Amino acid sequence: MISEILKTVEYLKDGGIIIYPSDTIWAIGCDATNSKAINKIFKIKKRDSSSPLICLMNDYQMLNKYVNLTKKNKDFLELQKKPTTIIFNKVKELNFYKNSIAVRIPNDEFCQKLIKEFKKPITSTSVNITGDRFPESFDEINNDILNQIDYPVNLRRNEKLKTPSQIIKLDGDSFKILRS
Repeated sequence: MISEILKTVEYLKDGGIIIYPSDTIWAIGCDATNSKAINKIFKIKKRDSSSPLICLMNDYQMLNKYVNLTKKNKDFLELQKKPTTIIFNKVKELNFYKNSIAVRIPNDEFCQKLIKEFKKPITSTSVNITGDRFPESFDEINNDILNQIDYPVNLRRNEKLKTPSQIIKLDGDSFKILRS
């Protein structure tokens, strides 16, 4: 796994687009601070850029760098039993995400180690053309997408990943479930 992480980090540092097994589904991602790479993902997915991408971060310290994390928000996050994406209204230091940001701290060894080694958040969105069904296994990923990315992570390719995260929007200390 370590060699895959190091190889993947090099692609991310160069602005590359990766496909990887996340804590929820097969994902397409890039450096969440690189607007050129993010725009490439929107083009690959044929997705409107007004639909923001999820950012994976490895811990609360990284999360606090990009959002105003209150103790109540952190306590709420820690209570979640399944992968949970939280939408925060205020963003700091990520120019591409102007008004809100969707964030998840994955409970997945590969994702955790990748983000820790990269030292920046990565994007995470399903590996499909917008509107199409997302692939549950690596073999189901559309060849048109595979031909446009820079690196497909060579881990867990036989594993079915088919449960998207729940999505919750925070507004101060209140919340609204958008997808459960």
